[in-house]
Amino acid sequence: MARQLGRTNVDLHRPTTPLVAAVVVTCMVMAACSEPQRRTDSTAASQQAPPPWAYPIQPPVKPPPDDGVPRRVPGSTAAFTLTQIRDLYVVSDWHPGDHPPMPEILARGRKPGMFACGYCHYPNGQGRPENSSLAGLSAGYIAQQMADYKNGLRKTLEPAMTSAVMLAQAKSATEAEVKISAEYFASLKYKPWIKVVETDTAPQTHVAGFMLVPLEGGGTEPIGQRIIEVAEDLARTSLRDPRSGFVAYVPVGSIRRGEALVSTGGAGKTIPCGACHGQDLKGAGDVPPLAGRSPSYTVRQLYDFQSGARAGLLSAQMTESVAKLTVDDMVSIAAYTASRAP
Repeated sequence: MARQLGRTNVDLHRPTTPLVAAVVVTCMVMAACSEPQRRTDSTAASQQAPPPWAYPIQPPVKPPPDDGVPRRVPGSTAAFTLTQIRDLYVVSDWHPGDHPPMPEILARGRKPGMFACGYCHYPNGQGRPENSSLAGLSAGYIAQQMADYKNGLRKTLEPAMTSAVMLAQAKSATEAEVKISAEYFASLKYKPWIKVVETDTAPQTHVAGFMLVPLEGGGTEPIGQRIIEVAEDLARTSLRDPRSGFVAYVPVGSIRRGEALVSTGGAGKTIPCGACHGQDLKGAGDVPPLAGRSPSYTVRQLYDFQSGARAGLLSAQMTESVAKLTVDDMVSIAAYTASRAP
């Protein structure tokens, strides 16, 4: 495995601004749900260490108190305080005209067991690198993933990641809540969300709320064999603006290498992705789309399939497909799929 370069740091001594605090607030909840040790899954088969840039973990950070000043984002007449934006049970809906009316479980959750689904995945289903984009997935696929979480079949090699929260959510959710949520997200159209940039260098980053965030005043560094996915506008992402997307910096040449693996299987190294995910990578039935989705998330899923952490109903084909892949291969595949039009 290539040597990992750069400073993807957990920095607990730098001042935390109110905007960045809004990004990290869910750390406390996720850490409380997670196991005390990382990589405890005894089924792990992968001999490759999990790439830290794909599993950005940060210990709980207490955000500064709310100053009471309402925040705003471009193109919205709404205003919310930091306390409102940090509320996991009520979605701060900046752009209600961008999506159908949200069912109650998406907009307000159900205390104490269910957070508002739209909080993490956004009301428009676009999602963020630390979770999943749900817009455009089939209702059947979403419901199956919830069942896999509930039955302990879908995990991750880093239990402090969001799967710990999803496990708790899946165990709490009723069949009716899963159905209505799945149908809502499946009805949404996934929009272009990730700008993929091939480069030899990327911003220096640290971890804030399970995301990579550029170091304030930091410069650039060699990218190595990594994907560095950051908010296009950190201030807007910190306020959970679902119109503000992400930039993914990927190694030069990775898109071309990924295209070869995805389209031909790389001379037997894997199975051509279009055989199941559609030739345009936009999904087929309950097989999810790959085009235009977060490359950080994609690498995490490929690694979790290879390790055996993801072992749900639809996982057998993927386990075979990823068995021979190196992390560098996963980087190339994710760079290519993310670069495709959704």
